[in-house]
Amino acid sequence: MCGIVGYIGDREAQDILVKGLSRLEYRGYDSAGIAIVNGHLGVRKKEGKIARLSEDLRGNGLSGKLGIGHTRWATHGPPNDLNAHPHVSTDGSFALVHNGIIENYTSLRDMLSERGYRFVSQTDTEVLVRLIEDVVAQTGLTLGKAVRQALSQVKGTYGIALVSTEDPDMLIAARKGSPLILGVGENEYFLGSDAAPIVEYTRKVVYLNDGELVIVRRRGFKVFSVDDVKLKKTIHELEWDLEQIEKGGYEHFMLKEIMEQPSALEDAMRGRLYTEEPFVQLGGLLDSLDQLRSADRIILCACGTSWHAALVGEYLVEAWARIPVEVEYASEFRYRNPILRQGDAVLVVSQSGETADTLAAVREAQRQGIPVYGICNTVGSTIARETEAGVYLHAGPEIGVASTKAFTAQVTILAQLALALAKDRSLEPTELSRIVAELKAIPSRITEVLETADAVEQIAKTFRYASNFLYLGRGVNFPVALEGALKLKEISYIHAEGYPAAEMKHGPIALIDRFMPVVFIAMKDSTYEKVVSNIEEVVARDGVVIVVTDAEEGELDHLCEHVIRIPKTHEMLSPLLTVVPLQLLSYHIAVLRGCDVDQPRNLAKSVTVE
Repeated sequence: MCGIVGYIGDREAQDILVKGLSRLEYRGYDSAGIAIVNGHLGVRKKEGKIARLSEDLRGNGLSGKLGIGHTRWATHGPPNDLNAHPHVSTDGSFALVHNGIIENYTSLRDMLSERGYRFVSQTDTEVLVRLIEDVVAQTGLTLGKAVRQALSQVKGTYGIALVSTEDPDMLIAARKGSPLILGVGENEYFLGSDAAPIVEYTRKVVYLNDGELVIVRRRGFKVFSVDDVKLKKTIHELEWDLEQIEKGGYEHFMLKEIMEQPSALEDAMRGRLYTEEPFVQLGGLLDSLDQLRSADRIILCACGTSWHAALVGEYLVEAWARIPVEVEYASEFRYRNPILRQGDAVLVVSQSGETADTLAAVREAQRQGIPVYGICNTVGSTIARETEAGVYLHAGPEIGVASTKAFTAQVTILAQLALALAKDRSLEPTELSRIVAELKAIPSRITEVLETADAVEQIAKTFRYASNFLYLGRGVNFPVALEGALKLKEISYIHAEGYPAAEMKHGPIALIDRFMPVVFIAMKDSTYEKVVSNIEEVVARDGVVIVVTDAEEGELDHLCEHVIRIPKTHEMLSPLLTVVPLQLLSYHIAVLRGCDVDQPRNLAKSVTVE
């Protein structure tokens, strides 16, 4: 949630900040603002998207070589100019931007109000600004030490950046639960919530950990712990490049990322999947595979689309490796006092590697002494650093808020993990070899599925005005029904529900009429005849059916108004193909409805607050 950008160096800061915010806009787009130091503190902020801020700056620009910026996803107080960041001290000497939530802001605000401080916004962030002011007034500490002391009084999560007129050669940043990255250049430094605003200028970065504060000057930086111990940090090399975070000629990032899935999945398998022994080699888990193979139970924790990928993973691991699997909502995991036992293993799945709820699940499992492994896309992310071991997706940056290629890459990694666990355990070498060959062929088969895009667009034109959708699948394609419904809800704002097809008779069938499109996944597999029976039941009630299938022409063409045919593959790998037409359907419906596909209302890409 929200995006932070900062710059200190010898270039004009305004263009760097605004460009950086535009690259972080997928993290929050309710309002945006910048603050630049140049003898005095200049601040500009606007409700709405970055374009409104850019327009305001055209005739009202700010000059200076030190600054911070913020794009907001509102938590406390509605989106407006007053609640937009940066927030400024009473005397105008410093400005601060903040991601996260100050959970004890009400009590802090009451205390500060009693001391005579006035508030102009409804945000928890302004409370932190006044708190820092108060610490300086009460103690006379330098700003860096005052920030550290103020943060010690804060409960909740934060990523902050601060600049001051009293020291125009200093940028302060700190984090707890909200990611921050420092980009290292030649006598210049760049701050970002992720790599997007940094990669154009440098590939050298320092990842800040929770409880760390950095003081950056043009000639260097120093990192301290919350208790003022100086820390030594390693400089890492970014894997991303600038081309990966541009649209590359596509109208939307979401469409680009749908179309990138063949190459993304090839990258997710490169150097890991072989058609001969050892078949699967997941380097990040090499020393942990025996522990996972001997686990009594594997618990998969995730949120949103990653949770749907984990559900597919449950089918794969249980079918191939015969290890019991449970899938948990990470957002509920720690709050229900989970029962974990020796012999369990926890595996968390997150595109960003920064999801607050998933991180909480990591820490809860570790608190109980259970080994935790991670699957994530973002190199150097908090989950990647805090778990015992794990696997990167290597799917490349995903900018569209609605996840597409990350889902298929997660399923691909989970499929490889299931095969690695199954080796010498529950799959014969010939069967293992057959599945590996099918998995390696998936990218080319997705390319074939993408050729249905025009036909899917025509279907979208028919249903663009629908108010409700029902998505139904069985077996390993039940999670795909959930994912298809989620995609439609996220970007077109049409109500949609995903169900196991057999559960339709236990309630949802009451909704069926000629105005309710029903999307079935009916692969020619062990559940096919049952799904066809479910389709018959919908048709008998005047329902309109769209079906995704690998069946040849026949009964489905007579039963269903719209048939989307995809290539055949191994039954357990079919979600990697069946989900793609559903991604395209949601995309085209959203475009036809005039929705903001890449930045749907109320959503942000990385959920770093609870």
